[in-house]
Amino acid sequence: MVRIRLRRMGSKHQPIYRIVVADKESPRDGAFIEIIGTYNPRTQPETIKVQEDRALYWMKVGAQPSDSVQQLFRKTGTTSRYERLMKGETPETLLAEAAAQQAATPVPDPRTRIGRVAGSKAAA
Repeated sequence: MVRIRLRRMGSKHQPIYRIVVADKESPRDGAFIEIIGTYNPRTQPETIKVQEDRALYWMKVGAQPSDSVQQLFRKTGTTSRYERLMKGETPETLLAEAAAQQAATPVPDPRTRIGRVAGSKAAA
C-alpha cells in the first residue's frame, strides 16, 4: 500500500518536512517514490507547498494520506479539490484554482521562526 506522509529533514531542533509518496512498509526517513511538497512549521505563518497535480494523481490511484498530511491537505484545500475531482469536475479547473490560491498566499520570510526574538544576540 502506498502512503502520502511526512519525511523529516533539517538539523536538530530545526525540522523541515517533505511531503513524500512512499510504501507503507518503508521507514519514516527511508526510501520514497516521489516528493510532492514541503512543510515548514518554523516560519510564521507556517509554509505549506504542495504540487496539487501530483497529490491529486496519487490519491486518485489509491495512495492514502497520513493523518498529519490529511490536516495539511485540508489547510491547503487539496482534500476538497480531490472530492470535487471524484465527482467529475475537470482537473484543469481544479489545478488553476490551486495555482491562484497559492499565488495569493503571502510568502513568509524563512528567517522568521516561532519563538525567535529580534535582537536576542545583541542583548546577550
